[in-house]
Amino acid sequence: MTDVLLWAVLPYITVVVLVGGTIWRFKYDKFGWTTRSSQLHEAKLLSVAGPLFHFGLLFVIAGHVVGLLVPKSLTQWLGVDDEMYHVASLVAGTASGLATVVGLGILIYRRVKVPAVRRATTRNDKLTYTVLAATILFGMTATVVINGMQGGYDYRVSIAPWFRSVLTLQPDPSLIADTPMVYRLHALFGMLLFVLWPFSRLVHAFSAPVRYLVRPYIVYRSRSGARLTSRTARRGWDQP
Repeated sequence: MTDVLLWAVLPYITVVVLVGGTIWRFKYDKFGWTTRSSQLHEAKLLSVAGPLFHFGLLFVIAGHVVGLLVPKSLTQWLGVDDEMYHVASLVAGTASGLATVVGLGILIYRRVKVPAVRRATTRNDKLTYTVLAATILFGMTATVVINGMQGGYDYRVSIAPWFRSVLTLQPDPSLIADTPMVYRLHALFGMLLFVLWPFSRLVHAFSAPVRYLVRPYIVYRSRSGARLTSRTARRGWDQP
């Protein structure tokens, strides 16, 4: 019964809360739909931690998409054997995960050590950071320890099929119930993170400025040495 609740019921509860909470937040809290940026309080650490965390996380997400959605049979058909896949996923997962961990570590350090940023940190932020850090650390443990130091675990024959069974509305809890504990903890904290998502600063991810990447350049002109008008400017309160 516990396995059914955790791996056949909880995923759908997570989706309902994520979608419903996001709609509610957008409808009733548009002015709160923000990262509550603290860049004005401190910018140097943020300029390093922000890119590290965000780009690292993007590659982590891409790795999860490939690992969970692409069947093992397809990669084998493409000529990628188990050893090649294992090495590629270990190297890419470790590199992107390390960037994410370092970036998150600096962000947390910044919130603790910079007084102005610390005062701007809410209880919601603390909870979000805790769940996010736990999710990432469990994922890194699975990648570095189990897949690296201990020789590897083929999640593509257990966790990935379970994930796809949930997507097809035919959940099979038995596929994940006997997997290593760290994988199950990673999955559970991941679902908890998505439950918190609509009610935290993470909601800003749904408003990522994608058009920023393709927008035209903004041209800035200096006033020095340039006349912006052909008419001599009047002084004081003189009327035109």
